[in-house]
Amino acid sequence: MLPTDGRSEFMARIIKTAEVRRGELLDCAQALFFERGYERTTMNDIIARAGVSKGGFYHHFESKEALLEALSARTAQATVARFDDVLAAPGLGALARLNAFFARAREIKVAEAPALRATYDSLFRPENTLLYLRIHAAVNPVIAPVLARILEQGRQEGVFDVPDPQAAAEIVLQLGTTIQAAMGRALAAAGTEDAAAAIQALEARLRFHGLAVERILGVPAGSICFLETDTVTAVISEERAK
Repeated sequence: MLPTDGRSEFMARIIKTAEVRRGELLDCAQALFFERGYERTTMNDIIARAGVSKGGFYHHFESKEALLEALSARTAQATVARFDDVLAAPGLGALARLNAFFARAREIKVAEAPALRATYDSLFRPENTLLYLRIHAAVNPVIAPVLARILEQGRQEGVFDVPDPQAAAEIVLQLGTTIQAAMGRALAAAGTEDAAAAIQALEARLRFHGLAVERILGVPAGSICFLETDTVTAVISEERAK
């Protein structure tokens, strides 16, 4: 039997592995980011919620930014599992599978927009460009192998002109960093008289992004459905509705 003089709580703490403690810190941070937003959450808030010392926190994360990167990577890992059926669907050609991949990504973005706003809204501000790039650097290595599998299928089918599918996947994902400024303007304009123009500008940027992806992959213009009507409007409105 465990002792009842208070030592049981101490013993429970010391047997926690570094992985478990790290996961608890990420859970607490995620909850606080969703409740208060990233900028309004301090490291002391996270430390207090997790019930650890400052030394215990810094043992796992050197900064709030590093914690957000780790949280983003963990979220990306969970998101990858939601593409399993797209990757495993029998009879899909590479182009159809790629379009299904992008369609699923849009579905996830719309469905999770309210929660994503609380955590990531600040990343689209110009002063947070470096942090935005660091988040991409944490997430892209998780997503790239999934996309590379589809591009490899397309290379074998002769659909995609990509001698190095992994490199092509990394380049395609890296292009995503170019939308930060347009997304930031659309978010800032939401609910104002400039909202429609800002959304149109963002949609134009995304369409150009899709055209760039098509050229990288060597497919005709219009082959990839990168943007659906009202997708951006839905995401922006959901992100500002909370």
